[in-house]
Amino acid sequence: MQPNILFIQVDQLAAQFLRCYGDPICHAPNLDRLAQQGTVFETAYCNFPLCSPSRASMAAGKLCSEIGAYDNAAELPASIPTYAHYLRAAGYQTALSGKMHFIGPDQHHGFEKRLTPDLYPADFSWVPNWGDEGERDTNDPRSVTVAGVCERSMQIDFDDLVTYQAVQHLYDIARSKDERPFFLQVSYTHPHEPYLCQKEYWDLYEDADIPMPSVPALSQNRHDAHSARLLADFGMLDVRFDEEAIRTARRAYYGSISYLDDLIGQLLEALERIGKLENTVIIFTSDHGEMLGERGMWFKKHFFEQSLKVPLIITGAGFVAGRAETPVSLVDLLPTFMGIAEGSGWTSPVEQLDGEDLSTFFTSPGKDRLIFAEYLAEATTAPIFMVRQGRFKFIYSADDPPLLFDVENDPDELNNLAGSPEHSDTEEQLRSIVLEKWDSAELTERIRLSQRRRQLVLESDKQGTRPRWNHDEEPGSDVVWYRGEGSYNEWAFRYLPVSEEPN
Repeated sequence: MQPNILFIQVDQLAAQFLRCYGDPICHAPNLDRLAQQGTVFETAYCNFPLCSPSRASMAAGKLCSEIGAYDNAAELPASIPTYAHYLRAAGYQTALSGKMHFIGPDQHHGFEKRLTPDLYPADFSWVPNWGDEGERDTNDPRSVTVAGVCERSMQIDFDDLVTYQAVQHLYDIARSKDERPFFLQVSYTHPHEPYLCQKEYWDLYEDADIPMPSVPALSQNRHDAHSARLLADFGMLDVRFDEEAIRTARRAYYGSISYLDDLIGQLLEALERIGKLENTVIIFTSDHGEMLGERGMWFKKHFFEQSLKVPLIITGAGFVAGRAETPVSLVDLLPTFMGIAEGSGWTSPVEQLDGEDLSTFFTSPGKDRLIFAEYLAEATTAPIFMVRQGRFKFIYSADDPPLLFDVENDPDELNNLAGSPEHSDTEEQLRSIVLEKWDSAELTERIRLSQRRRQLVLESDKQGTRPRWNHDEEPGSDVVWYRGEGSYNEWAFRYLPVSEEPN
């Protein structure tokens, strides 16, 4: 009997902020219980530290450079199978509640049902323009200075809707005559900034010693080239937030995790009430991490552990309680879902994927793997590549000096080993892997052409009635979600009635 699959994904949650990854104060009893009952993957990476590309590569089981999903305004081609297509072909009913950040006219990509709108525009509103980025509209210092307690936010509205529709869908399944197993993806936007939470979740950390960044803000000359570009892009280069502002933002981030945990509890309760908890495999992860003040950096878009490392917990048939040490990444999820559906060790009959069925790792726990990640979006001038092998992480760009870190002996990634004679063999080996896997010059040409094409399409769409590719919307329809019209930051910070100032 094929098990049901409940896939819970959150947005911008760094693994380090959960108790099962060593955090001392996080209040998330439902996630704690899932971690105790299932397999916790010690080192799980996203393959692209940015929302839409990360989700596209995860859904397709292939790196973004292979499928053309270069940034937050690049479409996942409708011709590329996703895990929803594969599972549907294997006999599953598939549904999505929440954010998937699909770009382009295909807003289903294999999901039979979409239960909610998406949060962000599905068109080319956020297409980058390498070399002439202009003023950033999606990240700025307000994320830190406007933080703390709120009565309501756009993100709370969205995630409450996501939970309501997902729970209702589970009850609808229980009443349905459709006997197919279900695959339900429930995808939240928290704890993505703005760093705001309701008072009940803020108060959970009243007496907690909120951990501050391990590495305080660095001066410009101590940042690597990409970090300096990102901070300049955010308007945060050499900005020094006071300790209270940092602590407030981090406390609200914890509060958002606790809020999510309550919502996840509602999903688990519904599963139990309809009698399907025992025959449902539950997967929990995030699309990428969050710097949250480390090195003076916020958000994502880099390959530091806080930005790249995500939680991954799987509980249910085939996944024993314990911890898995072999490094994994989000492209492994498609073959893992199919291994759950059709038997351990599944491989695609269509094409070679970039991931592997994780259930097979328990027969080879010491498996040594290469893990790859890419950054091809804004605030760079050339593709940036990452390869992790063993304890070493190598970051390469044709335009920037290389970075090499020993993440086991230097977890804060402060000591760049690139260029050091004693690590020259390791650096050369990893560089060779990068150069064999990617053709940076050819990829750069493809990305720049894609940007020019999409910029033209976007400009043409602004003439007359602007199309809406978002699920179940008509052009020009009035919705509360952000659709690329006006300032994102003004939208994100619009509803912030604070009922009580934080203590």
